Amino acid sequence: MLSYIPNPLIIPIGLIVGMLIAAPVGPVNVLCIQRAIERGFWGGVAAGIGSVMGDGLIALCAGLGVGTVSGVVQEHRATIQVIGGLALIAFGLRLYYSAPRLKMTSEADAQTARLKDFVWDIPQTFFLTITNPGAVLGLFAVFGGVTTFVEVHSTIDVLLLVAAIVCGSMLWWITLSNVISRYRHRIDLHVLQIVNRVAGLLLALFGGVLIAEVIMKSGNF
Repeated sequence: MLSYIPNPLIIPIGLIVGMLIAAPVGPVNVLCIQRAIERGFWGGVAAGIGSVMGDGLIALCAGLGVGTVSGVVQEHRATIQVIGGLALIAFGLRLYYSAPRLKMTSEADAQTARLKDFVWDIPQTFFLTITNPGAVLGLFAVFGGVTTFVEVHSTIDVLLLVAAIVCGSMLWWITLSNVISRYRHRIDLHVLQIVNRVAGLLLALFGGVLIAEVIMKSGNF
């Protein structure tokens, strides 16, 4: 019996796709960057893990041919979009009005911090990722194109591609969090307040756009 030999393109293409998915500036990305500035390396990584888990789940559903997921998203897109929009507005307003403070105020504090200290950020960014219908359907489309390009034929190929995408996205967040953590101590509380308010406004704006799109499509505006 011949042993299974995966397509050699799956891993490098998956890694690249994972980084490209994580890189564009969107609501979740803004929140992850803000967390890295405020909370240091592990704060950024924790927020990134939630986003990566969301993308990984969507990619897995797309890869396994779970068309019902895409169908449900299409059928209930307006409801999901409103929920996601309200969540973004709530996160944005909370961030805008929150008192600025660097959670890790010294290098010693940063070195003693652990992922478990910021574990609550993981479900937050996961929820924001899976409640963005545009991102969900977009990832389904991207995954479909990638699987055609690299000729994914088996379940093992799918799982390997999803794993590579997750690793690529996680590599992006680890690298970005590391870079930010190296320079975050140069930021004073005044600058952090500006960062919080800009990030909060962007999150609220993203949420407002999602809700406005639903209203316009419904013909009530």
